[in-house]
Amino acid sequence: MAQWTSAVGAAQLARLLNSQQERPAGPGTRRPPAYRALADGVRLLVLEGRVPVAARLPAERELALALSVSRTTVAAAYEALRAEGFLESRRGAGSWTAVPAGNPLPARGLEPLPPETLGSMIDLGCAALPAPEPWLTRSVQGALEELPPYAHTHGDYPAGLPALRAMLAERYTARGIPTMPEQIMVTTGAMGAIDAICHLFAGRGERIAVESPSYANILQLMREAGARLVPVAMAEGLTGWDMDRWRQVLREAAPRLAYVVADFHNPTGALASEEQRRGLVDAARSAGTVLVVDETMSELHLDDDVTMPRPVCGFDPAGSTVITVGSASKAFWAGMRIGWVRAAPDVIRSLVAARAYADLGTPVLEQLAVNWLLSTGGWAEAVGVRRVQARENRDALVAAVRRELPGWEFSVPRGGLTLWVRTGGLSGSRLAEVGERVGVRVPSGPRFGVDGAFEGYVRLPFTVGGAVADEAAVRLAAAARLVETGASGGEESARTFVA
Repeated sequence: MAQWTSAVGAAQLARLLNSQQERPAGPGTRRPPAYRALADGVRLLVLEGRVPVAARLPAERELALALSVSRTTVAAAYEALRAEGFLESRRGAGSWTAVPAGNPLPARGLEPLPPETLGSMIDLGCAALPAPEPWLTRSVQGALEELPPYAHTHGDYPAGLPALRAMLAERYTARGIPTMPEQIMVTTGAMGAIDAICHLFAGRGERIAVESPSYANILQLMREAGARLVPVAMAEGLTGWDMDRWRQVLREAAPRLAYVVADFHNPTGALASEEQRRGLVDAARSAGTVLVVDETMSELHLDDDVTMPRPVCGFDPAGSTVITVGSASKAFWAGMRIGWVRAAPDVIRSLVAARAYADLGTPVLEQLAVNWLLSTGGWAEAVGVRRVQARENRDALVAAVRRELPGWEFSVPRGGLTLWVRTGGLSGSRLAEVGERVGVRVPSGPRFGVDGAFEGYVRLPFTVGGAVADEAAVRLAAAARLVETGASGGEESARTFVA
């Protein structure tokens, strides 16, 4: 019986290998043999999670043709991978990827580090700030005071607590988007909202258009749901969407869904203009595509003179094209797992009906806490403090990176929580790998792309400031030097494979 659970074609593997940018050899270094470079490239793809464990690799002859190398080179690379524990083979069943005993499986998302490791590791993997106090404590105390009447019920509210649905509807109405409570469903975070939407609208094998780059955890969620992701490149800098590309993709691919972050995009920080928003809604409507708009960053404008465009759903008055997702996790606290969906009433009814076979509902106490924040003014006060903290962290991180890594390139976003950085030609995957050895955790660019894109990038969140931001940049610079000089655990391991 074969031990592999998926397969990677020769053309796909060649494309992934070629996305790993090669750095010029430094003084006194020598280029590794071709088979060694190929083996290192495959090993890194496995460690990065871009090629799954237990994935069947192409036959030696097929890969040799795809890479324009000799079959002997591929055979030697496979043999090296087998010797290192990254490949297993069986006659008649082929070869499939593995990890050596004792090695962790590749990370599949951007999970936060366990609290006990935070003393020795600076965590730049998770774009989330500590809870704002005293508002968290006050909101929970307020929720406990409101809890007794609900404790006498069954506690299951598949659409969300009526009071919170009404409050969220009022907030949209105040933004110029008339909304009824029947257009709101409360979810367990934004991830829960998007998961429910994907299951309702995009069955296995359906196309979903996504920004490229896009939020890594959402991309993984969609992959695991069986979606076929169609990437659409962002415009250069922080100028939002490339509308010509979006129109072409929606017209030619006709995806069932499209997922976008219009407000301070994760990871680039871009803010889409009103003209872009109107154009994308029109293009999606013409193509029959449902546009899912993630607003989790919408309140995190960090500069005082930022003028926020109208919400995307404001360009869809009939409510037939746009589904909006919001959350308390970025603007308030990631531990407050409350999200919501705003959509047409019939869509909300379908989502609520489908929820009976998922999580049934969102915790009542946390809903009451968010409702307390929104109804007392605590939310506005907490978000105001959050903006100041994120702005100070952003400015400290930008200054530190510019000082320690002057060759790295980025545009400074005016909101959100993330900095999208071009690493001067260094491999983001290798920086992530080496960074953990020197005490800084950073997600590499390919996590935010489809099929191996953005190898030359990393994402840096505004989660640390002051001396910690300075030290994070110092450690990143140390990791960059190790990668650049080929000293990151052996000369060969610091290099990438290019056919």
